[in-house]
Amino acid sequence: MSNEEYIKGRGAQKNVSNRFDEHRHEIRADFLNYCATEGEEPENHRTTMIETFPKSIINKVTSPDVGMDFSLNPYQGCEHGCIYCYARNSHEFWGYSAGLDFEKKILVKRNAVELLEKKLKSRSWKALPIILSGNTDCYQPVEKELKITRALLQTFLKYRHPVGMITKNALIQRDMDILRELAADNLVHVNISITSLKEETRRILEPRTATIKKRLETVEKLASANIPVSVMMAPIIPSINNHEILALVKEVADRGALGVGYTIVRLNGSIGGIFSDWIKKAMPDRAERVLHQIENIHGGSLNDSRFGTRMKGEGQFADQVRQQFKLAKRLYLKDRKKPQLNCKLHEEYKDGQMKLF
Repeated sequence: MSNEEYIKGRGAQKNVSNRFDEHRHEIRADFLNYCATEGEEPENHRTTMIETFPKSIINKVTSPDVGMDFSLNPYQGCEHGCIYCYARNSHEFWGYSAGLDFEKKILVKRNAVELLEKKLKSRSWKALPIILSGNTDCYQPVEKELKITRALLQTFLKYRHPVGMITKNALIQRDMDILRELAADNLVHVNISITSLKEETRRILEPRTATIKKRLETVEKLASANIPVSVMMAPIIPSINNHEILALVKEVADRGALGVGYTIVRLNGSIGGIFSDWIKKAMPDRAERVLHQIENIHGGSLNDSRFGTRMKGEGQFADQVRQQFKLAKRLYLKDRKKPQLNCKLHEEYKDGQMKLF
């Protein structure tokens, strides 16, 4: 790592200016010198929870290439600190930075369960899969204490409503009892995010996530319990994890995964500057090479916002990744597919119990 001061346990190494703010803030060198002289920290890196009470909880997803129609996020911001996370930009809408604020200031939606129940009981609502979470991880560390995600799963079960899940935290194992009941009626599908098989890579890319060992164990336990589980290798980052595709797909297939998906890194909005700053401190020996390779994938830019190409990229590298996944699926996942979620039961459970007449 670079000799520049590196904040261990965090992904982003600084706060960047919020594009919606009228004023910009910066930490000046004289202030840093003062802190060093006085033995004080220039910034507090502890995580704080901020309670919120939104008016709605279900988000309609209009992007055509993310594979979901509706999402639900019990938390905004994410303590996992994944440096590449596209959701960082959403923190700016709340008045915070997409950098360290995204990891340190976690907004907790205290009325999430109440809002979900109200929606599922609505006469106008027709069942379609709702994804936990399309933006930030529903099993980030604070969930261990607050149990909002668990209560949401209980609500989906009560109303027999289909739910999908995306997480990189082994805490999901805590809720196996509810997941088994949902799976019995084909009401749940889980995606475990695994970016690398190397713990060293995981620690610097995703500093506060579950270990690779625990995530692989989670895939195996879910599969053994007949809970449909797939894996997302997202994102593929050139010169960091692209060489692991075949090995990772084989490993998760051996653990019982029904499928594997992927995206290629794109550094949209403020994330380009956050990632560039991070990689020059975390991987100075390869920083410029990685950034140039990302630009080559996206037509000379760190980001591509075009639907259809933004997730998979273009050019030689993107083609190689595409071919490797095609080969890996043929070798290790042939004839496997996840069952379609059941949207037919919910209408009979609108009031929380099965209608007899």
